[in-house]
Amino acid sequence: MKHGGDLTEAIARHGGELTDWLDLSTGINPWPWRIPHLIPDSAWTRLPSRADEQDLLVAARKAYGVPDHAAIAAASGTQTLIQWIPHLAAPGAVAIVSPTYGEHSAAWSSGGREVIQVNDLSALPERAIHAVIVNPNNPDGRMVDSGALRHVAERLDRRGGWLVVDEAFADVEPGISSVGISADLPIVVLRSFGKFYGLAGLRLGFAVGRHDIVERIAGALGPWQVSGPALHVGTAALRDQSWAAEMRAKLTRQSAKLDHVLTEAGFRLVGGTPLFRLAAHPDAPIRHAELARRHIWCRSFDWRREYLRFGLASDDGLDRLASALRSAK
Repeated sequence: MKHGGDLTEAIARHGGELTDWLDLSTGINPWPWRIPHLIPDSAWTRLPSRADEQDLLVAARKAYGVPDHAAIAAASGTQTLIQWIPHLAAPGAVAIVSPTYGEHSAAWSSGGREVIQVNDLSALPERAIHAVIVNPNNPDGRMVDSGALRHVAERLDRRGGWLVVDEAFADVEPGISSVGISADLPIVVLRSFGKFYGLAGLRLGFAVGRHDIVERIAGALGPWQVSGPALHVGTAALRDQSWAAEMRAKLTRQSAKLDHVLTEAGFRLVGGTPLFRLAAHPDAPIRHAELARRHIWCRSFDWRREYLRFGLASDDGLDRLASALRSAK
């Protein structure tokens, strides 16, 4: 399974309708921010305005704690930024802290770059001009503090390179963010809107960093990168800080419940974030197949067969998962 969140493969193999399935293969919040009113007709009928984009960026600055002297640009999803960055960065190899989200390696390889897989930033080889780290990491939730990231960024600055920090899951761990040190160092912070706010189909993401770097990215993206409806919804959601605080607490509670279900079923917890959990089981491939036959889809990994990743679910969904795991023993 290359990515979570697409049940096409699961349905083709194991049957059923989309509504029959409990999808635990993603790290997307299953309790999305609710759009409280209709999107205005103008968001659909006219081109997105600079004023609307600025409103979104102001809201994102506040929500993400971006300092005034750092730059921020919006894109139609973080994936767009991931694919553009290798074509905009200086020539040279990239070190990617792995295992992690596979699209980083794919994008740099497609850009003609040598990709060096490392297991820690301390193992950064001399020939690496750039580095990529997902923080918190997907799928194990590993986190690196801003002091360590600053040290690496200073090393890469001397080489003329960039440090790309993918903070797709940092909304649930806001204290880990490196946006505060990105203004004066060659750090490109990527923030994903859709995962925490549960609106992945909206396709909205941000790049934060030093002005020269972010302006180069924004120039490559071109005008009207974000749709009118996405500007409207994104601005309103990012302003709703009370919802964000309440949701962080809810996700923490629900992930603890998921931990209990998994450990009761004989899994060993490996890591994760409040949006997903990584667990190990000696019979993980069998458990994955048995759950799929019961129309429950979780994430498996070719590089570590005993690992499965589970997204969050409602209490009813957790009861269904627990029952399926008991039956699978």
